[in-house]
Amino acid sequence: MKIKVIFFVLIGFILATPVSISAQEFNCKVTVLHDKITGVDNEVFNGMQRSIIDLMNSRKWTGDDYAIAERIDCNMLLNITASKVGGEQDVYSATLSIQASRPVYNSGYNSPIINHVDKDVVFKFAPFNTLQFDDNRVTGSDPLQSNLSAILGYYAYVILAMDYDSFSPDGGSQFLKKAQNVVNNAPEQGKTIAGWKPTESNRNRYWLTDQLLNARFHDVRSFWYSMHREGLDSMWTKPIVARNRIVTDIKKLYQVNRENPSSMLMQFIFSAKSDEFINMLSQMTKMERTPIATMLSVIDVPNATKYNNLK
Repeated sequence: MKIKVIFFVLIGFILATPVSISAQEFNCKVTVLHDKITGVDNEVFNGMQRSIIDLMNSRKWTGDDYAIAERIDCNMLLNITASKVGGEQDVYSATLSIQASRPVYNSGYNSPIINHVDKDVVFKFAPFNTLQFDDNRVTGSDPLQSNLSAILGYYAYVILAMDYDSFSPDGGSQFLKKAQNVVNNAPEQGKTIAGWKPTESNRNRYWLTDQLLNARFHDVRSFWYSMHREGLDSMWTKPIVARNRIVTDIKKLYQVNRENPSSMLMQFIFSAKSDEFINMLSQMTKMERTPIATMLSVIDVPNATKYNNLK
């Protein structure tokens, strides 16, 4: 069992309360928006939503046992933007928004670990379809039909990787390798299916896992662990020590960014963490926060104004 399970089991033992163990890892809430689509029975989208929920919440993604209280909270919003893509019946294009969080010990606060939007989502979903994912047969017999399952499987592993990395150093490596396996065996159908190849873009599924597993970016994962376990999880008992640990390790991110400017991984990290950084800076003196705000404004350009306002 991983550290979170041990934590909850110990609490249950202390309170003499049985701890329920669940095989499933996710508490995933799913919404399928289809306001822009006409001429398709709403029940198709209702079935699509149910199928995504079933795949995410019913499939066993790891070999670990999970207490119900430690299931990973996540949200997925599939926004259908077009139907009959390429003139094919039951083929849709969409964007997929993924959010996930993990609890901070000794608090009622959930810290975001993912806040990401994937704009390269195209798939086939016929009425009464069900979604199935197989690590050994990612592409299936129909690439377009398999693509949604492949994308969901990919992000399930990325969520697990970011969660496990936040509890133990490099704890998510096995799931990053599984996500990379999805990339390597992803559905292909000419130029119809995008998001998997390094030549298509410098900000897609290929590059996210490539950078998370690349030694050049290892300090980002090291920071991720220290921020959560040695920083946020200690805020209640040792707030100044915990904050100083996070501040010190931000220098690692700054150096990684200098060596790898405008990387997808840094954007991915800050999409989830910028608000926490801003909140942390606001609790520091102006003298303390100014050099940190300067570094963050260089790394996280979209939020530079917010950091500069705190100087």
